[in-house]
Amino acid sequence: MTPLVLGCVMCAAVMHACWNAVLRGGRDPLWSMTLMMMTITVVAGITLVFVPLPNPASWPYVIASAIIHIGYNLSLVRTYRSGDLGQTYPVSRGSSPVLVALAAAFFAQEKLDMVSCFGVALVSGGILSLAFQGRKMRKDFLPAALTTGVLIGAYTVVDGIGVRLSGNSVSYTASMFFLWSITMPVIFFILRRRPPTYTRSQTVMAMTGGVVSLFAYGIVIWAMQYDAMGVVSALRETSVLFAALLGKFFLKETLTIRRMASCFAIAIGAACLVH
Repeated sequence: MTPLVLGCVMCAAVMHACWNAVLRGGRDPLWSMTLMMMTITVVAGITLVFVPLPNPASWPYVIASAIIHIGYNLSLVRTYRSGDLGQTYPVSRGSSPVLVALAAAFFAQEKLDMVSCFGVALVSGGILSLAFQGRKMRKDFLPAALTTGVLIGAYTVVDGIGVRLSGNSVSYTASMFFLWSITMPVIFFILRRRPPTYTRSQTVMAMTGGVVSLFAYGIVIWAMQYDAMGVVSALRETSVLFAALLGKFFLKETLTIRRMASCFAIAIGAACLVH
């Protein structure tokens, strides 16, 4: 992996942790997600005016990814209603790199060397260990978090294949985000009909989170043109390190010595991926 791609993916990891903290810290996660998606619709729509459409071969992947992302949105909102960022985020993110590596090997014939395989396993194991409290893991949020992890793995592989067929990663990203984001306001008003009262700062925070999430995942899609999906996915999920810090300092969640050790394991795994 080149230093440029590595640096960009790590920046994406930081941005990803930030927008998840915004979503988890919002008073109403479903409405916060809807505000994010409304902002993304505008930004992606403007972008599509200035870039060519992706190659026709990539459109099935654009559509498939948008559909998977809709399920991901709803699953993520449900996950954050049932647990702390420091627990729910690791389970949903930690289960995806291994799934991505396996699916990429099967569908895209990607092969990882032994060191990279060890790195993926170490990152995933370290991430998952963050979800434990003592020797136990809370089970109330587990189904939603694991469902989210499976959906993350699915859309990552779909986007990794799709962007390589698209001819333009910006076109692919904008098209997929536009199709995905326009559905969220419709879903919200079907489920709720009336939005909650948000202050101006809460609204601006959620909308800013939408822009950040667009850039964060756009970088990941771009990076998957140049490196193995499993490697990019695992590096992206080092965002749990930043999520743990954000959870402690901004959401008043506990960061124990055990969690710090897990973060160290993730860092070692990430180092293996860039050997």
